[in-house]
Amino acid sequence: MKKTVYIFILVLTCNYSAFSQSLQGNVDDLPVHEYTLTIKEDMVNKAGKEVKGMTVNGTIPGPTLEFTEGEYAVIYVKNDMSVETSIHWHGMLLPNFYDGVPYLTTPPIKPGTTFKYEFPIRQSGTYWYHSHTMLQEQSGVFGSLLIHPKEKTLDYDHDLVLMLSDWTNEKPQSVMRNLKRGNEWYQMKKGTSTPLNKVIARGAFGAQLDFWRQRMGGADIADVYYPAFLINGEESVEYPEYKPGEKLRLRIINGSASSQFWMTFGGEAPLLVSADGMDVIPVEHSKTFIATAETYDFIVTVPQNGKIELRAMAQDGSGTTTAYFGTGETLPAEIIAKPDKIKMMQQMAKMDMKMGAHALKFQPKKDARFEMKEEYGMKMDHSKMNMKDDKMNMEVPKDSMMKEKMDHSNLPPGEAEMDYSMMNMKKDTMEMDHSKMDHSKMNMDMKKDSKGNMDDMHLPAEQAGMEGMDMFSEYNYDYLKSPKKTAYDKNLPVKEILLNLTGNMQRYIWSMNGVPLSEADNIKIKGGEVTRMTFNNLTMMHHPMHLHGHFFRVINKNGDYSPLKHTVNVPPMQEVTIEFSGNNGDEYGDWFFHCHILYHMMSGMARVVSYDTPRDPRMAEYPVKNLIKEADQFYTWSLVDAASHMAAFDFVASNLRNQFNVSAEYGWNQNMEAEVTYERYLHDYFRVFGGVNIENKLEDNMDKISTTAIAGIRFLTPYLFNLDVRVDSKLRPQISLNREILIFPRTAVFGNFEYQADFGWVDNLPMGSDFANEVTWNAGVEYFLSRDFSLMASYDNRFGAGGGLSVRF
Repeated sequence: MKKTVYIFILVLTCNYSAFSQSLQGNVDDLPVHEYTLTIKEDMVNKAGKEVKGMTVNGTIPGPTLEFTEGEYAVIYVKNDMSVETSIHWHGMLLPNFYDGVPYLTTPPIKPGTTFKYEFPIRQSGTYWYHSHTMLQEQSGVFGSLLIHPKEKTLDYDHDLVLMLSDWTNEKPQSVMRNLKRGNEWYQMKKGTSTPLNKVIARGAFGAQLDFWRQRMGGADIADVYYPAFLINGEESVEYPEYKPGEKLRLRIINGSASSQFWMTFGGEAPLLVSADGMDVIPVEHSKTFIATAETYDFIVTVPQNGKIELRAMAQDGSGTTTAYFGTGETLPAEIIAKPDKIKMMQQMAKMDMKMGAHALKFQPKKDARFEMKEEYGMKMDHSKMNMKDDKMNMEVPKDSMMKEKMDHSNLPPGEAEMDYSMMNMKKDTMEMDHSKMDHSKMNMDMKKDSKGNMDDMHLPAEQAGMEGMDMFSEYNYDYLKSPKKTAYDKNLPVKEILLNLTGNMQRYIWSMNGVPLSEADNIKIKGGEVTRMTFNNLTMMHHPMHLHGHFFRVINKNGDYSPLKHTVNVPPMQEVTIEFSGNNGDEYGDWFFHCHILYHMMSGMARVVSYDTPRDPRMAEYPVKNLIKEADQFYTWSLVDAASHMAAFDFVASNLRNQFNVSAEYGWNQNMEAEVTYERYLHDYFRVFGGVNIENKLEDNMDKISTTAIAGIRFLTPYLFNLDVRVDSKLRPQISLNREILIFPRTAVFGNFEYQADFGWVDNLPMGSDFANEVTWNAGVEYFLSRDFSLMASYDNRFGAGGGLSVRF
């Protein structure tokens, strides 16, 4: 038996070695280019405070690694930290073993060890590298890759890499904990919260009710508060050394952990020449949205008099970072208005959009990738709508009930792609049913300027999604056109996959089709067939989706010439379709596929795309479950209230499906109640629980202690009320309801109502006795001083009125 196993492993190793050799070719003939990267834990100051970060060769970001297409890269990564680390080569086509996802494709780099990455350089362009271990990317483990082509095809004088990033002085683990507990502090700190007073003042209370009805707090854009946004590690950088008339190729990388930017340029419009490392037909583009993990190359000419300003504004308007090229008077970049979240809410309410798709379903281990859930539907492709006289005319077949087979693999250049809107998808077919479209609530007039920029969003004022920009029109990729045909042979088999992008802001869980990574099966693909994925974003957040080891076609109006990318942004409540085929020598192994918002990925929005081939034997000691569990960590948090009339304590330990709770209240009238429960989430909104309740009441100058077992259900209702229905071991039913609402920018009100009936079934009350019942309630107000401290005042019908301090930790 041992001999048989040995022979099997030997054959498997030989087969993989043969595969690697065929993939890399004769590497002995390639010039070798070596680098060494050392990752350390260092004290750094990026936003006015010295905190512990992680550096690569002593800097954040790490150094730019330059190669030339056709070289052989050898990169030693030395881990001088106290924890494991890794490096993923983002956008690179390389052997699966060196992709850098620990426990999936590549061994983790243990503390005090060095790992050797090696692979042939098969491409040119602008790329980057970053850690794929826990939240280390946020702490500073990232840098850029500049790969020169064998032959220069564009006219420019200098390369300049510009790495955009975000920085927090908090520990990334604390950021995640704060997101998991549903704390509103980050929105308050940024000034992007939408308290009830502002909503009512703007006449948007009806829209707010619609959001609450669908269990949504409101329009959201970005999750985390960042005190600084950076270019090449600085809030503002200048490059005066470039001379008038020189042409610069700006290689811009969004290496942020979770921020996306609107980029604008001063002076003449820059020439956009590359996206995600791949050439595009050059186009003048002064205002560009760059999602997390994307790269764009622009060519700018240094003016004879003055310096060009590059301005990158965080998507939610919470901050900017700038760069300047040349000398003299500044040629200012356009300042884009901050998004108007309340108008976004109003627009979405008018369009009757369905939101609040569950991020955790009742049936784990079942990923219904091929079924369109009619409860959510599919949205409209707004780029193909003609708006006239405030009414919508949409070009559809005369027979609106017609259903036709969809084929996007061979569209003529310049012809708009067939609309994916309102499709009913089956496993092997994709059908369009126009009868389900609802045009009555859509009213948009979108225009482009002569350069293809979405300049004026001519929306009626009451329907505009944002000040100066419309949430449905400016995030498409129609301005990107490949210089070569990218369409696949129409005779190739096509596998259709639907991925609804789903999330829950209350518990901060992100998933696809209601299934997080820890409960998902692999997405099986095959070499020689086209995989066509449609992303249907059912959340209010943008999701930049990245597939390791591959480039894919992003289907846009350019048909056969749709661009190739490695990361595609999927805007809120929109659809994007991509196509790829394993025809680049990559038809081996498992590849990671995920949202590149770091905190979304680490909360479950990820999958493994698999060619279903034998696992590399070098990974035998590194189980995949160690990667999977990263997105199902337990996070803990606590709250202490110390007031003049009472004290309270709450502790929570929670992962995706399981939660432990400890709570206690003590009134200065010496009444006390404590509870310990375990609950199991069967669904986003529904869980069952059991535990123990202890009460100590002072009656007739004597302590009376009551200990009972409890069991019941907890449910998040429409309009965001938390409902608790239970029964205890004395067969006393109880129902409670609680809710908190932000009414001013830093002020919230809260309330709790609880009713318990006692029929005397256990205490053997005399026949005919009236049953006892108990009503408790409290209401209060809380003013947030910081993330961890609040002032509070409340009235409790058991303990009376008072006020004090709330502390979160």
